Amino acid sequence: MEDLSLHILDIVENSITAGANRIEIRILEDFKNDIFSIEIKDNGKGINEEVLKKVTDPFCTTRTTRRVGLGLSFLAQSAKEAEGDLTITSEEGIGTTLHAYFKHSHIDRKPLGNIVDTLVVLIAGNQDIDFFYEHKKNGNTYSLDTKEIKAELEGIPINSAGVIKIIREDIQNGLKGLS
Repeated sequence: MEDLSLHILDIVENSITAGANRIEIRILEDFKNDIFSIEIKDNGKGINEEVLKKVTDPFCTTRTTRRVGLGLSFLAQSAKEAEGDLTITSEEGIGTTLHAYFKHSHIDRKPLGNIVDTLVVLIAGNQDIDFFYEHKKNGNTYSLDTKEIKAELEGIPINSAGVIKIIREDIQNGLKGLS
């Protein structure tokens, strides 16, 4: 995968498959400490200890449609190439937390990519799931919580064209405000 937003999309799709109805995505860009980190937390079914030990092995997958699962192994490799690492904690019946961190200035750190489109696709395609997104950059914070948005919509579907347009603009403006 060429950028980190595609890794985020892949991991969140795993969370959805695991039955999560609340997924939190946090990005931290700390230039002072030279850290770029991604944390994804869900309330899905969790991963048992045996599978958790092998989860970054490309030949370990719980999918029945194919024999390899490259997403997590590629993300782990990307993190290590940028002097970072990947950790995954999980508890069955509670959920899973993934944390990938990178040296922000490292020449091999993949770019974040189009996180706006990634978030919009996730929100529009999964109206029954609550997404929380937080992006911190040099002490500034932007956040979006679809649970709060849904409460304000009073029955209007979150994936209706007008609402998605507003969400897209909010994310774009929020991220611009971080710079």
